[in-house]
Amino acid sequence: MKIVRIETIPVRIPLIPARHMVTALGWHTESKYLLVRVITDTGLEGVGEATATPNWSGETIWGAKAIVDQVLAPVVLGCDPADIAEVDRRMDKACRHNWFAKSAIEMACWDIQGRAAGKPVYELLGGAVRPLTVRCRFSMGAYEIDRARSRALELVQEGFQTIKVKVGGDAATDIARVRAVREAIGPERDLTIDANCGWDVDTAIHCVNALDDCRIALNEQPTPDGDYAGLARCRRETKPPVMADDIVFDMAHAKELIHNNACDLISVYPGKNGGIRKSKAIIEFAARHGVGCSIGSNLEWDIGTAAMAHLVVACPNMKVEQFPGDMLGPVYHEVRIVKNPIDINGPLVTISDRPGLGVDVDWDVVRAHEFKLS
Repeated sequence: MKIVRIETIPVRIPLIPARHMVTALGWHTESKYLLVRVITDTGLEGVGEATATPNWSGETIWGAKAIVDQVLAPVVLGCDPADIAEVDRRMDKACRHNWFAKSAIEMACWDIQGRAAGKPVYELLGGAVRPLTVRCRFSMGAYEIDRARSRALELVQEGFQTIKVKVGGDAATDIARVRAVREAIGPERDLTIDANCGWDVDTAIHCVNALDDCRIALNEQPTPDGDYAGLARCRRETKPPVMADDIVFDMAHAKELIHNNACDLISVYPGKNGGIRKSKAIIEFAARHGVGCSIGSNLEWDIGTAAMAHLVVACPNMKVEQFPGDMLGPVYHEVRIVKNPIDINGPLVTISDRPGLGVDVDWDVVRAHEFKLS
């Protein structure tokens, strides 16, 4: 079996207004992502998703389409989609970084491989080590105080046991927001925070320590990008476990984190890491060094979410029972792009045992939301 054609389709879907996301990086009210369709000489095909967000990863829908069409697709044509390592080798030789663009091709290859074998991707990764239903946390934007409080109460009613609050802005406002959410959800639920690199090291330490009585369960990416020593200092001088996310895209970053003793946990997901295989390698590397992992999110649609969920189901070091991750992206959006959406019921996400990624694209919906690049 060989790859004979790769198609790219830019798509734009707005977020549901009540789920608009605001972080230290700004507002996210619509998603402009790239779907990648990989077609083989046998007629089998698979689909991947590049969740390009310029203010986070630096990738854009325009750049992702160009890099796939003009650089990545030409070098993987003729390659066996079951040889994921070779697909990765060719793409990495052709260009550096561009993790989300590469991941779209890579996850499509896993989809093809699973469909050819009649197996779900988690079986190709070694088999399920946990149920196909996974409990997630809810990631809540850095809203003004009253909205944060009311939204937290709604989430409790929806059954969420863990709520993540975005911070990383003005220290006093961030502290007040987190306190308001803790008061709203009560003492029995877990509360985590995520600064998305928005605080400097001193501010991060000050804010986390000021929130000691709020019993923060996890402190995600409190310090600036690239500052591994600063993240390590924050870990030493505060109590909650520290999770690295925005600072770790590939294995080189993971090794730097471990070298600096900078975190207790690493947030991984296929888009950010350049594909499922590379995510799995980071998870296994972290396990060898006593560092756990959990699943992060870039507000993926069903294709990207399926890739994430198969990874979670198959990898023992994904500590989602203790530190729930994010796989709720599809229900942040106004429409779903597949015929058989992933089952998302409040905090519970359930994937199927269908072959490949287990989702089939609804091309009519995709074409209705195709984004014309100028």
